[in-house]
Amino acid sequence: MRYEEKAKLTAARALAPVAILVTSPVLLIAGAPIRRRYLRYVYRDDAPLILDKKQGRISVHWFVVTSPLLAWFCWPTESLARLISRRG
Repeated sequence: MRYEEKAKLTAARALAPVAILVTSPVLLIAGAPIRRRYLRYVYRDDAPLILDKKQGRISVHWFVVTSPLLAWFCWPTESLARLISRRG
């Protein structure tokens, strides 16, 4: 969507946290692998940019990736995965 589309930007900004809250039980249980897979999908080689300032475009993925809620809900499983990997 374009920067000028204020209604779409507002809707995406409001609905991204709602979607994260709806999926919070799953994220608390299996957040680390889901977040890693999602970030690999968003930042893959042939993917369009999530924030393209030259063309004035922003992707909905930008609101999800920069959301502190996603990091907060994935924190327990990420810390558990680090703990398990250290003990090997």
